[in-house]
Parts: sequence; structure tokens; C-alpha cells
Amino acid sequence: MGQVLAILPKATLTVDSFEDLGLSPELVEALAAEGIEQPTSVQKSVIPFVHRGNNAILGAGSGSGVTVAWAAALLNRFNDSETGSPRVLVLTPSRNRANDLAESMSPIANHIGQVVGALGSQWVLPEQATFLFATASDVLASCTTHDLILEGVEALVVDQATRIDEFDGLESVELVLGYLASTAQRIVTSLPVTTAVADFSRRHLKRAVKLPSVDTSVVDGPRRGTLRFRITTEPREHEALKIVASILASGTPHVLLYCRNDDRAADIGDYLTGHGYVAGAPGDTKVAVWMGVYPLEVRSAITDHSQVPVISCDVPTDVDDLDRRHGVSDESFVVVLPREVPHLRATARQACYEVIPFPPETKKSTGPIATLHDSIREVIKKEDIAPYLFALEPLFEEYDAAEVAAALALVSKRSAETETLPADTRGKKGLTNAPAAWAKLFLGVGERDGLQPGDLLGEITGEAHVSGDTVGRIEIKENYTLVEVHDSVAHDVIAALNGRTICGRAVRADFDRPHRGRGRGQRKRSGNS
Repeated sequence: MGQVLAILPKATLTVDSFEDLGLSPELVEALAAEGIEQPTSVQKSVIPFVHRGNNAILGAGSGSGVTVAWAAALLNRFNDSETGSPRVLVLTPSRNRANDLAESMSPIANHIGQVVGALGSQWVLPEQATFLFATASDVLASCTTHDLILEGVEALVVDQATRIDEFDGLESVELVLGYLASTAQRIVTSLPVTTAVADFSRRHLKRAVKLPSVDTSVVDGPRRGTLRFRITTEPREHEALKIVASILASGTPHVLLYCRNDDRAADIGDYLTGHGYVAGAPGDTKVAVWMGVYPLEVRSAITDHSQVPVISCDVPTDVDDLDRRHGVSDESFVVVLPREVPHLRATARQACYEVIPFPPETKKSTGPIATLHDSIREVIKKEDIAPYLFALEPLFEEYDAAEVAAALALVSKRSAETETLPADTRGKKGLTNAPAAWAKLFLGVGERDGLQPGDLLGEITGEAHVSGDTVGRIEIKENYTLVEVHDSVAHDVIAALNGRTICGRAVRADFDRPHRGRGRGQRKRSGNS
């Protein structure tokens, strides 16, 4: 296996536009139509490498422009592709993420004659899209039924690999790799690049380049300032309005809002004006809200920038962007989506800014409620909750965040009550069941028989009629195989595979016994001891 190369040439060409990065005029026009006119630092470094077909590990998260970076490079590279089967496969942590990415890329791809689609969502014939977005389990299920053919895939993107690993594991991604040509380009995005993701990349990405080369997880240094952030869901302007109202209610005469482009600034300005907070150009003393896009131009228009609170309605893309927006103000706020929190924290840490929630803590309660509040505060302060914000994001679209939090508190309470029950009463009618477990099965067929993970997954899902997400880690040894399945389907899988011929061998299937002797046919006899 090739070794991951975490290097990038120090001397890179200075580029100011997507044209300078070699994108076609049609693609540049398509990006501009979506308000994407100037490349971020991540896009400047990523697009040329990905466009050349290199394997890459992109240590960047949502908010940095990383999605547009690999997407633009691949759209440009496969601009002349005919539709009919996927050329680019993008694996995502969830169906919602797959659908969101497909919808955001669709206008750009359609502009240049390409087709996108997402499995598990309302897309017509997604298996025939040039750019296909899906979870690994949905891909495996479609391959098993032969609805999806991956022989023509020339590039694989593992989107938010850390999130995939945290919630489903990377084993299913490895199974998908078995369906792809070994020559297919492989791109992994992850923030942070965890040990598991790094290990996956070492094994499956030959001669990969790690971008950006700058370490965004540096040790905290002297504080240059403080950034307060408010986590929200789309549309962000609702949360921006709350912050504006809070600041102006305190007697501050003006507040400055930064947006990523002019169109977005105009839309949010109209929204605020419609709510009575008149928005206008920076420095206009007749309005309370100043809308900014280009920090250098804004600074020249405002006399005393330090006294003007600054709100970023779009998370700063990199250290320079953050410092230009917030470096000269005494009060700074950022509105972020759950998936952008890791990027904000990494960027602020690199720029030596302290990041804390907004608003500040309120007066504490007393009694049992105080204990609950204290435990929640402790988790927020010391733990990385970003993955769980990401997991809950679909619920925030259905319910208010306060309702979701209250429901989680109730779930936690019931779980605690269940833990106090005697073992023989758990799971009985009217009581909360314990979480579903995984069972490990032993199959008497292995590597010497030519068994591949994809073959076994197809046998399990096809013969036992179970979904791909009920199958976990598959460990193929020389003479046998261990496979994890959901406890609820374990007996069905054993019944379906026991005695079935796989790779020319009649398979013996059973539960794996602890401390099994690993010689051929050696199984520990069960007993009471």
C-alpha cells in the first residue's frame, strides 16, 4: 500500500479567480450564477491537484469551500462525459447529506450538461447520473440487486469521513471499494483527520497528497480575540436577526454583517429591513445595520471599526478571512451550521481566537434541574459535540431545537431509569428495551476459497432478505470468516447461510464462540462454566 504524503509545495502560483485555476468558461459561469466568484484558499490548493487525477486527503470541513473545491475539479475533468452510468461516486454520512449535496451541485452540473442524482431520495433514475451521491449502505444494497453498476466510476469521494466512521464505521466504505477499479481516483474529506481516517487512507489511497498542508489543529496560543457563535439551521438570517436585535437593544447604534457575496448580502439586508432593522452600505449613518462583503473596502468606509459589533452570517472560509472580518472589532459573532462547527473551531484556533457560545450563561437553577444544567454545560465545554449536532440536524428541520433538547433529556431520563431495573425485568412489556446489539457470526469459508467482502454481503442480504445496514464488520481469514450482524437478524442469517454453497464450499454458519481455537474446525464447546 502506498504511503500518505502530507506535503504540499511551498511555492504555489498566485491565483485570483477560477479562470486562473484552469476551469472552463462554462463552469466558471455556472459557479458565478450561484454566487461563487472568488476561490477560497482551500479551493486554490485543492482544485489543481484533484483535477490532475491525484488521490487526496482534504483536511477541511464545511465552511472552507472544500465541497466546491473537489466538485468543481471533477466537474471540469469529466465535462465531456456521457450520461448513463456514474463516473463520480460520492459517499456521504447520511441520506440527507447526499440529497443536500446533489441539490446544491445540480444547478452547476446542469449548466454544463452533466446529471447528478442521489440514492434514497426523490431523484429519477439516480443510478444513471454521472455524479451519484449516496450512503455506502445504499450503494451496497443497489449493487446487490444489480440496479447500480460501478464499473465506470473513475473517481470516488468519501465526504466527511470522520462522521461516517463515528456513526456507521468505514467498513462499508471498504466494501464499496471492492466494486471499483483499482485505478479510480480516491478523495477523502475529513475534519479532523482522525486516526481511523488516517489508517483508512494509508491502506486505500496510494500516494495521496494531504491538503491543505497547514496544520489546522495547532496547539492553542495567546488569545487575539473572542468569537461568539450561534448554531442554527438554514436559513441563517433568522438567527442573524436575533443577534442584531439583541445588540441594537443594548444601545449600540450600528452593527456590521458580513456575507460571502453581494447577492446574499442583498437578500439578508432585505430580510432585516423587512423586520424593521434598516440595512444599507457600511458607514451610512442613517441605517443601523451595515452589510459588508469585502473587508478591505468595509474598513475604509468605517471610521472607528473597533466600536462596531461584527456578525459573520457565513462562517469565514480561512484564517485570513476570519482576521480581516473580526480582527479590528471588540465584539464578534458567527452564525454557523452544525456541520461547520469543526471548521470554525479549527480556523479560530489557528488564528488564536477563543470560541465561545452566544449568548453567555444565564443564572443557574437549583435542585435536580441545576444538576441537569451543570452536566450539559460540562459536556458543551469539554466534549466535541459537533458530530452529534450533525446527527440531529435533520430533526432541527422538523422541530425547534428546544423541543429536540427536551426530548433528549426525556430519553436520557428513561435510559437512566432502565439501567436501575433488575436484569430480569428489562425489555418486558411497558418498559424501555436495551439498545440493539451486534452479534458475531462464524462462517466456514475464507480467503483460500476466494471469498470477497462484496460476495459475502450479497449472499447475506440476498438470501436472508436483510438490508445492508444490518451487516457490520467482515473479517475474512484464511479458513473462515467472522461477520457482525444486528442481533435482530442473526438467526435469520444463520438459517439462510448454513449449508449454502459459497465459492464452491458448503458453508457452516453459527454464532462465534468466545476464545475459539482458530485452527480449522476448532470450536470451543459451549457449557455452563
